[in-house]
Amino acid sequence: MDDILHTIRTDYNKFELLEKDLHPNPFQQFKHWLKEEFDGGNEQVNAMVLSSIGTDGLPDSRVVLLRNISFNGFTFYTNYNSKKGKDLAHDNRASLLFFWLDTQRQIRIRGHVNKLPAAVSDAYFESRPFESQVAAHVSSQSEIIANRNELDYMFEREKEKRFQTKVPKPDHWGGYVLEPEHFEFWQGRMSRLHDRIEYHLDKEHNWKINRLMP
Repeated sequence: MDDILHTIRTDYNKFELLEKDLHPNPFQQFKHWLKEEFDGGNEQVNAMVLSSIGTDGLPDSRVVLLRNISFNGFTFYTNYNSKKGKDLAHDNRASLLFFWLDTQRQIRIRGHVNKLPAAVSDAYFESRPFESQVAAHVSSQSEIIANRNELDYMFEREKEKRFQTKVPKPDHWGGYVLEPEHFEFWQGRMSRLHDRIEYHLDKEHNWKINRLMP
């Protein structure tokens, strides 16, 4: 397998990221790239890697879904008692990573995470499909379970219990917002001479733009 890994090569040559094309606000630059990706047919455009810091001081990463750009940041929803929920309660510093292969782009975002207002989480929960609402009640996310059959049994039992009723949002489930302090927009280029543009929030809360070496 090592021989195969050594030979994998991809030269990125589709697009460029030059200063003259940048929006001075990183949120607007993000939305521009997001729209291009969506218009290009990427069905997983809102998939992002959330990295948190555990109570053991070690980083941990998983894919979550971006649900909105609001409250001065990027919102997502999860179980507050999950591994990531416990990580964020311990240390609310976190990062996001978007990687879009077709356009040869990635976006790295760092900042602090806080819970969304309860009313916002309630409204989003009501918009979810019935099965997803039920699953939020069934799953003690990140906890050990004996086997798949046990999970399926719990789910079917809960579906019968909740059938034709309004499913309330569990107290342990809701939304977060990551408020960015740093963005990096990465555009793949030929010969590994990639374009890397960072936006950093200074002490006066102004966005400063720099080009980084690839």
